[in-house]
Amino acid sequence: MNTLYQQVLDQLPYKSSFRFVDEIEHLDEEGCTGHYTYKHDSFFYEDHFPGNPVTPGAIVTETMAQIGLVVLGIYLILPELNTNKETENNKPVFPLLTSAEVSFYKMVLPGQKVTVISKREYFRFGKLKCKVEMLDENKETIAIGVFAGIIQNMRGAK
Repeated sequence: MNTLYQQVLDQLPYKSSFRFVDEIEHLDEEGCTGHYTYKHDSFFYEDHFPGNPVTPGAIVTETMAQIGLVVLGIYLILPELNTNKETENNKPVFPLLTSAEVSFYKMVLPGQKVTVISKREYFRFGKLKCKVEMLDENKETIAIGVFAGIIQNMRGAK
């Protein structure tokens, strides 16, 4: 894997049970593409829906946000990954989701691999806005959305 991509993955602020990024395929200042495969034994399938598990829309939205907004945001703000510094005194920062508007077109089932493609609309004054699409393995649209987030300084945050 690309060393830069691995550095971005290492900065994701999620533990394994709530991290919905397996790999980054493409990443630059204009957008990113990444993949995730939903594990059959994920905690949310047990009760949604028993005997006929379906990935909850909130988890699909979270996956789109993690790959489409957070991965791109980390790339854009971390000084050691990008010379376009937007941090204050190199303090640790990460994007926080402020809004998401998502339209769903297909279900996501356990074991399914998805691709998330994000295109940056703007990044200024610490705010990132992206158009994000999730595709299945046949390149069919699962969901499309617009996500926005702000850069949050981790030190001193309550």
